[in-house]
Amino acid sequence: MTTTLTRTPFADAWLRDLWTPRLATEAPVPAADVYRDGEDLVARLDLPGVNPAEDVTVEVEGRKLVVRGERKDQRSEESEGRRISEVRFGAFRRVVTLPKAVDGDAVTASYDAGVLTVTVAGVFAGTTPQRIEVTSA
Repeated sequence: MTTTLTRTPFADAWLRDLWTPRLATEAPVPAADVYRDGEDLVARLDLPGVNPAEDVTVEVEGRKLVVRGERKDQRSEESEGRRISEVRFGAFRRVVTLPKAVDGDAVTASYDAGVLTVTVAGVFAGTTPQRIEVTSA
């Protein structure tokens, strides 16, 4: 019997020691669910604890949808004893590549219950998948 261990981002994070400081280059990246809804692209990003009006920016740069912002630490420094915090604070940036360039007017964004939903209307219009025949030798 052979056992193969596969490294995944989840396994890497799980195996890290809780007390090991993270590298300064590791920026928090919000979890995202990106999917096609008809001719639209919908991106849902988990951003709990942010003020979307002040701390989040949604931009279109060519064929890229860019969501950036900052999650600010609102805790007071007055605490006794040890504290373990798995909540990441600081600047974040998430980029979604679009199938074609769009105008900023095609993009809408809403925030509800800690989830930012960005819709890019019509980005899949006129794009139909082309089936390629697979031959065997």
